[in-house]
Formats: sequence, structure tokens, C-alpha cells
Amino acid sequence: MLRLFSAAALAASLAFAPATSSGLGVRTPLASAAAQPLATVAQPTRPALQAAAFDAQLGLDARADARISGLAEGQSPADFRQWLRGSAEARTELGRFHDYLAARNVNSVVPLWQLVRTSSSWRECGAQPFEAPPEDKWDHIVRTLEFVRDDIVPAVGEVEALSAYRNEALNRCSDGAPASAHRHFFALDLTPVNKAVERTAMIRSVCAAHARDGARYEAGLGFYTGRRFHVDSSGYRKWGPNGKGATSPCVSGQA
Repeated sequence: MLRLFSAAALAASLAFAPATSSGLGVRTPLASAAAQPLATVAQPTRPALQAAAFDAQLGLDARADARISGLAEGQSPADFRQWLRGSAEARTELGRFHDYLAARNVNSVVPLWQLVRTSSSWRECGAQPFEAPPEDKWDHIVRTLEFVRDDIVPAVGEVEALSAYRNEALNRCSDGAPASAHRHFFALDLTPVNKAVERTAMIRSVCAAHARDGARYEAGLGFYTGRRFHVDSSGYRKWGPNGKGATSPCVSGQA
């Protein structure tokens, strides 16, 4: 009688096949019926991909923490994330703000999340560390960002935005000028990301950029202490400690 093979025995018998025509008589293994499937790499979920894309739009990439000076206390990338988690409306607004800037090719001049920093005095004034600028003022910042992109960054390298839009109440509490360009989102307070850029060299380079192209962008320029300076696009001018053009470091040569 013929002996019947079990399925398991049959599978085992197929594990080897006769040698090929090489004549060496070596039995070579074939694919086993019981072979395990290849391990698959887990793919990110759609929500995770969407969150990563949104972070990229806001400038919250792996370098976000390395690109800040520490001058904006309580306004770090982590602080921004916490603020954003508390407002679905702000997430929607900032997504639209990004698209607006991208359409004008100024969405990556500085990380977008820095464009909603309010004032270094936000805590003392009982205000928010971040605030989305009103939509009717978005167009004001475009020319300012163009000046930063075309002239400031080539002069001093990548810059960090420390303060942007300030509402009226916060501007008053921060000792901002009554006609401050921050109130209408024309202005940015900036500092070079590269800490090797010293104040004297910064002033010399920024003043040269302002003298060359400031009029074309209607750029205003002022300097604070340390490595912090102000640019806006609400009128070609410069000023010093007393608010007068004659005392601007660009004129006086005093850093």
C-alpha cells in the first residue's frame, strides 16, 4: 500500500529540491510554505502627518530651540505649543496666515511662530505671550519681511523675531510709543541668531543695508541695547535714544 503523507510531512519534503544541472548533488532550499511574512515598518498616521506638516509651516522644526536667543522669556517654542493647544481658533487663524505669507513668498523669512510673539513685557502687563495679528493688518508686515529677507539677513545672517504685533493696551503698558508701528503690525524687533555677531558689527551692517535700500521699502530703523533692533515699513527714517534721527547710531557712529 501506498503510505499517505501528512500535510506537514509534505511541506517538509518540499523544503529541498534536487540539485541543478551543475551535477554537484547539493540540495538547495526552496521557499518554505511556513515562511514568516516580512516585518513591516509602521507608517505614521494621517493625524501625525498633518501635525508634522503644520509644525513645519509654523517653523517648529528640529532647529527651533537652537534658533532662539533666550531674550523673549516665556515665549519659547514649548511655550508657543502650550498656548496653541488652548486655542483651536488660533490654529485655524495661523494656518490661514501661513498661506497668506506663502502666496507672497515671505513665509520663511523668520519662523512663523515668532511672528505672533507680543512683547517682552507681556507678563508684567498681564497680557498673552502670543497673539495672532488681526487679518486686516496682515498686509502691513509683508514689506517689512521683504526688507528683512532682501537686506537684513544678507547683512547679519538669520534673525529671530522677538516682538511683532502688539494690541493698544499692551503697547501702552510696554512703554511703546503712542504711534508705535507694532500696533498695526508693521514692525518687528529682531536679533541675529548667530551670537558671534557683536553689537558694533551688527549696527554697521544694518545701517549700511538701511542706507542702501531702506527708502525703497519705506523702512524705519532703531536700535535698543545689546543686539536688539527694530525694523518696520511705515516710513523711511531712523532714530536714536531720544527718538531723533541725529542720535541714530547710523549717524552718530556711537554703538
